[in-house]
Amino acid sequence: QDNKISIWSAGDLGNAGLNGEYNGEPHLLCDIQHNGDVMDMQFLDQERIVVASSTGTVTVFRHHQNNQTLSANHRWEKAHYHVNQYTSCGGAACTGVVCNNPEIVTVGEDGRINLFRADQKDAIRTIDNADSSTLHAVTFLRTTEILTVNSIGQLKIWDLRQQRNEPSQIFSLAGDRVPLHCVDRHPNQQHIVATGGQDGMLSIWDIRQGTMPVSLLNAHEAEMWEVHFHPSDPDHLFTCSEDGSLWHWDTSTNISEKPSFLHQGGRSTAYLSHSTINQSVVSAWLSNDPTKDRMEITNLIPNQTLSVNSLDVLGPCLVYGTDAEAIYVNRQLFA
Repeated sequence: QDNKISIWSAGDLGNAGLNGEYNGEPHLLCDIQHNGDVMDMQFLDQERIVVASSTGTVTVFRHHQNNQTLSANHRWEKAHYHVNQYTSCGGAACTGVVCNNPEIVTVGEDGRINLFRADQKDAIRTIDNADSSTLHAVTFLRTTEILTVNSIGQLKIWDLRQQRNEPSQIFSLAGDRVPLHCVDRHPNQQHIVATGGQDGMLSIWDIRQGTMPVSLLNAHEAEMWEVHFHPSDPDHLFTCSEDGSLWHWDTSTNISEKPSFLHQGGRSTAYLSHSTINQSVVSAWLSNDPTKDRMEITNLIPNQTLSVNSLDVLGPCLVYGTDAEAIYVNRQLFA
């Protein structure tokens, strides 16, 4: 029931030794109590962190860097709820949060979408019956549009400028309605979206065309919990799973010159399926020449057995958390 939000210093990259090894130990700067499981969190700006709780509450914490303390800056009680907000057990888990300062979007098990502004007491907008199933994750497509994924295998686009409470587009996996757990969009080519689901498959979508994924890639043996394009080098993508693996998907090299394989034991190579796109610049993620688009996949933690629950990536740094109650920082992604 009682958990904590903690701020850690992972040390300064400038302290790295000659071989790139980091010398200092990470240390805890401060922490604060959090009611319910932490379902998701994201920095709103340099000092504020927005946190989604299994109780349905969304809290903005402020990190005071001068004296290294955390305080609750603002709280939207039971932003997500099943029956009504006022019953003691009425909260529904808030499963995902995404920030584009000052705006904050949350989704939940109650199929509700909330749009908050950091400095305002009430929601700017709530779409009550946005989904009849659980919404598992949300991200911004553009400043006024969001993407959500749900537990029946659908990817939806919502235009927050529209007053209607319907999505502007719905995409879905064909056949089995496999729950989708995570979503990320390509940082430069916003029509390219990646999702991961309960069966461990990675789906790549082109939201300009069709309603089905452009490609389905065999990935993990169990639920995929997180998918992230590298923010500044989006030919690289990272996924992590309940099966204890964390995969680095690399489409950056022209791999037609080298044999394609999956490193460190695992499944055979993934080949993309294709749809023809008349486009002068074709992203490797959507490319239509089967001989060129083999990609290299590396499992970054080959002997891990416990679930890898979360990951994030920036520059040469990858950070991930596992069921071993440990957080790992890999500072040499492209070594």
